[in-house]
Amino acid sequence: MAERSQLDLFGGAPPRTPRPGPVGPAPIDPELVDLARRLPEQLYLGTSSWSFPGWRGLVYDREVTAPTLARHGLAAYAQHPLLRTVGLDRTFYAPMTREALEDLARQVPAAFRFLVKALETSTLAVFPRHERYGSQAGRPNPAFLDAEQVAAALLRPLVAGLATALGPIVFQLPPQPPANLGGPARFAMRLRAFLRGLPAGPTYAVELRNRELLSADVASALADTGAVPCLTVHPTMPPLGEQARQLGSDHAPTLVVRWMLGAGQEYEAARERYRPFDRVVDPDPATREAIGAQCRSALAAGRRAFVVVNNKAEGSAPASIVLLARTLAAG
Repeated sequence: MAERSQLDLFGGAPPRTPRPGPVGPAPIDPELVDLARRLPEQLYLGTSSWSFPGWRGLVYDREVTAPTLARHGLAAYAQHPLLRTVGLDRTFYAPMTREALEDLARQVPAAFRFLVKALETSTLAVFPRHERYGSQAGRPNPAFLDAEQVAAALLRPLVAGLATALGPIVFQLPPQPPANLGGPARFAMRLRAFLRGLPAGPTYAVELRNRELLSADVASALADTGAVPCLTVHPTMPPLGEQARQLGSDHAPTLVVRWMLGAGQEYEAARERYRPFDRVVDPDPATREAIGAQCRSALAAGRRAFVVVNNKAEGSAPASIVLLARTLAAG
C-alpha cells in the first residue's frame, strides 16, 4: 500500500478558520500521527457523527454536552490525525441552508470531506406508522425517488455550501416492504431513472437495507449512472464481500463503507450497552479485516475509499478507527 505524508492535515495545518471555543482537540498521540502518515491519501476514515461527550481524551480535550459539541466540536474533531471525514446525518431529516453548510466547511482542513446522508423523504416509498410522521404516517410518499425535489431542497445547497469539502452523498433506503417499492425489478428501473435525474458532479452512493434488493439489476443501475454502492455492516444485511460482489463494488470509482451495528445487536440495546462510547466493548476483528480487504482493493486500483464507523459497531467509533487504521497500515 502506497504511503504518503499527511502533514497538510495536522501539525501546522489548522482548520480553515481557527476559532477559540468551549472544546478543543485531545492531545495528539505521536503514534497516531505516525500511523496517519502511513495511510494513503485516497483513504478517508471517520465517524458517523461528532457529538459525543464520552469521546473526551479520544477526540476532545474535555467533556461538554452533546449540543455544545454539535455546535462547536467539529473543528476539534477535524484535528485528529486519523479523522479525515465525518457523517453529516442531520441532512437525513431536514435540509440545511447554504450558510450553515459554509460554516461547517470553514471548520475543517482543506483535505477533509463530509459524507452526507440525503433526505429520507427521497428514499421512503411509504411513510412509516410512527408519530414523528404525523398525518403522513402510513401514506405513500410523493417525493420518493423524485430527483428534482431532492436536488432543489438538498443537493444544490450542499454543492454550493460545502464546495470542495463535499464527499459522497448517501441515499440510504431504510428497510421497507419490497412491495412498497414495486418489487426488485421495478425498483431498479425507478432507481436508474432517479439517479439519471440528479445534478452531475457529486458522487452519489446508494445504501440498501433490504437484502432482497441486492441484484444485478441494481448493480447495473448504479454502474450505468456513475453512482456507487454504499456497503453497510448491519445485522439486516449479508456480509460485506457478498454485498460488494452483488453490487459491483470492485468496479465503482469510489468505495463507500458504513460500519453501523455489530452482529446480533439491536440499535437501542447497543446504545445502552456501549454508553458513553469511550472504549471498544465488543471487538470485531473479522469485520475490521473485511473492511480492510475492501479498502486495500480499492486503494490498489487508485480509487478513493471512505469508511465511517458508528459507536454501535464495537462500542466507540474513534477507538474502532484506530484499530482499523492499524489493520490497514499492517496490510
